[in-house]
Amino acid sequence: MASTHGAAEVLVASNRGPVSYVVGDSPDGSGIEAKRGGGGLVSALSVVEDKLWVCAALDDGDRAAVRAGITEPGVRMLDIDPEVHTDAYNGIANSVLWFVHHMLYQTPLEPSFGPEFRRRWASYEAYNRAFAEALAEEAAPGATVVVQDYHLALVPGMLRELREDLRIGHFSHTPWAPVDYFRMLPDDIAEQLLRGMLGADRLAFLTRRWADAFIECCTRILGGTSGTRIGVHGLGADADFLRERAHRDDVEERLAALREQVGPGRKVVVRVDRTELSKNIVRGLRSFELLLESRPEWRENVVHVAFAYPSRQDLAVYRDYTAEVSRVAESINSRFGTPGWTPVVLHVKDDFARSLAAYRLADVALVNPVRDGMNLVAKEVPVVSDEGCVLVLSREAGAYEELGEDALVVNPYDLSGTSDALAAALGMPEDERVERTKRLAAAATALPPGAWFLEQLEALRD
Repeated sequence: MASTHGAAEVLVASNRGPVSYVVGDSPDGSGIEAKRGGGGLVSALSVVEDKLWVCAALDDGDRAAVRAGITEPGVRMLDIDPEVHTDAYNGIANSVLWFVHHMLYQTPLEPSFGPEFRRRWASYEAYNRAFAEALAEEAAPGATVVVQDYHLALVPGMLRELREDLRIGHFSHTPWAPVDYFRMLPDDIAEQLLRGMLGADRLAFLTRRWADAFIECCTRILGGTSGTRIGVHGLGADADFLRERAHRDDVEERLAALREQVGPGRKVVVRVDRTELSKNIVRGLRSFELLLESRPEWRENVVHVAFAYPSRQDLAVYRDYTAEVSRVAESINSRFGTPGWTPVVLHVKDDFARSLAAYRLADVALVNPVRDGMNLVAKEVPVVSDEGCVLVLSREAGAYEELGEDALVVNPYDLSGTSDALAAALGMPEDERVERTKRLAAAATALPPGAWFLEQLEALRD
């Protein structure tokens, strides 16, 4: 590490940064083209101009840019050994920590923590250490550092050992596991994770439920939170951006195409998700199938527009789940479809403009995760919907804490209950639907991304 500190006053650390690089034609002739990223975090951080974003090089294009000295202002991208990154990202973060916090294990068979897990854990430690050292090098005296998510749970403690002068925060975008589930991790690993996070001055979560679960883990395993402050910041939807973006020409074109696919006079049930195991897409499809089976009056009168965008396809369990989503959709269409009606319109190619078009078209939005840190789709659909939309919402989504009063709430494992909720949503009187949508949109936009991040900075500096 350099003997003198850097000049950055506000630093953000996350696995994925605000820019990525592609090897090919480029305007500057370098053969490497920069592509700006999107998403809630990029939007949130745009309110802070003078910041440094520390992130990882995720692929060959990113690594080529780092090695060529190509940098974007305000970004430091770390060229971490690809095998270390794969072990840390896929082997630990996405295959262990994500599964623990979303309670996804089939416990009769998994998890099993043997030598291979320990090897990958060493890579996770090395990956976190690389971030801690870069942040320590770049931060000005007394700077504020905000670390993002489960990929970097050890960074606060490592950074604290290097720089006692810094204000360090950590934000968790996932749920936090109940203590008895969290303790499936090896005892030393569970303790190391908690102590790593408690190196921060302040930890923050999306809901009070997740914050309380973390506190209980610390109390039961460590005896307390060691003076680290705990806060809650419920990330909201960016209403101004969404409403403007949802009426651009490309969205209008996709809206017209979706209307043609649905057909005239039919109600529309919409879901927009990644094919992430926790999103519960298969049970959602099965619940829609049960609606058609038990309430034949809805046959040919409703279409389920389901967007299931592939996620983490380098992991076999995700590839299998994505295939099952397609198989179930095809089965429903084969069973109930007619020459003039396709019950499930499934799209698997990511298309943000088409997602916004579906939001506008929705009579009902189905958001039924088995467990979710927040779920911004639940917040975005009411903001964009043209005619008002009923939200069928899992009680296991973080968004339930803010939206549950005006949604139709379901147990995500209960197909019959979800089918009944869909029927109630489809039959809801227009005036009630419109009023619920107004209240949902107001709650969903209470803390938009920029305000969400500034609130954290203010609390950390207090």
